[in-house]
Amino acid sequence: MSIPITRRIPLRSAPNLRDLGGLRAAGGVLRSGAVYRSATLARLEGDDVEAFLGLGITTVYDLRTVGERGASPDRLPDGVRLVGLDVLADSTTDVAAGVGQLASNPVGLAATLGDGRGVELMRDSYRNIVSLPSALAAYRAFYLDLIDPARRGGALFHCTTGKDRTGWAAASLLLLLGVSEGDVRADYLETNTDLLPALQPLLAAAAAKGVDTRLLLPVLGVRAEYLDAAIDEAHTRFGGIEGYAVDGLGLDPADLVALRRRLVLHDGEAQPSTPERYSS
Repeated sequence: MSIPITRRIPLRSAPNLRDLGGLRAAGGVLRSGAVYRSATLARLEGDDVEAFLGLGITTVYDLRTVGERGASPDRLPDGVRLVGLDVLADSTTDVAAGVGQLASNPVGLAATLGDGRGVELMRDSYRNIVSLPSALAAYRAFYLDLIDPARRGGALFHCTTGKDRTGWAAASLLLLLGVSEGDVRADYLETNTDLLPALQPLLAAAAAKGVDTRLLLPVLGVRAEYLDAAIDEAHTRFGGIEGYAVDGLGLDPADLVALRRRLVLHDGEAQPSTPERYSS
């Protein structure tokens, strides 16, 4: 499917931001203004702050490591609750998180990502995102907070570029809500359209230092095979996406019912009023 333009929210200082609402789910459609995904909010500024406030987001889930959050903390409007969830705390290496250093080191880049190693490292990273103990703990906390009856307003989750840890958060959530795998993949791959233009300065700087930027592309973008690796890990380790939720994350079947009740607008049910929408 093509992503409806009204799902994209073009904030210059917060790239790769979109609403998950509007996608068809089991028995209905995802509520608009309920859950958003994005890249880092560490540079949110200017008019984008007012635009962000207009989305009605009251909770932000930051999936980055403690080190990433400390080096580049989110800049959020007053009153927005921030929840830090370190998905990769148990990971010894994460190629996506270290790409900034590699982008200035031609020799190190070739040794790390050359000859197809970048793609294989990304597939391994996605398997870790599904099965690492820290990842299971982080996504469990994410889901439980998302359905907490005391939580009000919209929610947003992000990592650094909003493509891997965020990509799995979005994909797993959408699959659990009964969104078709085709639509899940389309949302996942939309990152290549919404994010890569914002990374052109990084690519230009790397090229100026003699880096073969073709080696960076498998790490800076997303590929269907990366999501395939994560879904395969969920099936291999837990028997499927619901097994991942129940056996991996330790969610109760009642939690999944609450998730669907909260986020899915059933056919024939009116969409409640939402904050002003921003579209390109």
